[in-house]
This record gives sequence, C-alpha cells and structure tokens, in this order.
Amino acid sequence: MSSTGGSTKGGRGKPKASKSVSRSQKAGLQFPVGRIARFLKAGKYAERVGAGAPVYLSAVLEYLAAEVLELAGNAARDNKKNRIVPRHIQLAVRNDEELSKLLGSVTIANGGVLPNIHQTLLPKKAGKGKGEIGSASQEF
Repeated sequence: MSSTGGSTKGGRGKPKASKSVSRSQKAGLQFPVGRIARFLKAGKYAERVGAGAPVYLSAVLEYLAAEVLELAGNAARDNKKNRIVPRHIQLAVRNDEELSKLLGSVTIANGGVLPNIHQTLLPKKAGKGKGEIGSASQEF
C-alpha cells in the first residue's frame, strides 16, 4: 500500500490548498460562531467550552433576531414606512405573546407604549331611540 502524493480524501494531502470555510458557513448561519465561541471562553462562564455550544447559541440568537426583525418589518410596513425604528420593534415585541413574555422586563428606548384606552373611559351608549347608528363601533 503505497501512499500517492496527490490530493486524497483522507485529509493528509495538502490541507492548505483548499480555501478555509468558517464555522458559520459550515453550520449554515449568518451569526458569527467563532466570535460567540471567543465570548464564551473569555466570559468565564465555564472552564471549558465544547465545540457545539457556540454553534447552538449562534443558531438560537439568529432565530430570535430573525423573528423580531420579521415582526418589526411587518409593523413598519403597516405604518407605511421603509425603515424599522425602535417604535416598530416595541410594537412587534409587545403584540407577540411569547416575545412579550421573554422581554417582559426590558425597556426599549424610544419605543413608546401600546395604544390602549381602558374600557371604562370609553363613552357610554347614548340614545336608545336611534340605537343602530354608532352602536356597532362601541360593542366589543
């Protein structure tokens, strides 16, 4: 069994010939796996960090970012705007049940509040004689 000097699939033949592939590309992610691995190591969350931990964390963070951006983009489009501003992020987060629970104690700067008028402050139904007009908008 003689080993040929050419490029083999065993991994022994010229490893530098191929272009380096980032861990984010290998995992099919946009978020930086290497940077998150560095932060996990430098943050001293544990003595050692496994190879899969930064990949998993990158995937989770990317999913959350995509979810918030999707909903905020919809809120921006509803307000006929092309640009997402903090108000749109606030509307997106607070209108989504799970994101609102996750970010319940988070204050978003320049986010404002959800439009809400308490039921007792709304005007009462006035005339019984002409009850059909305007009654539909008050019955919730």
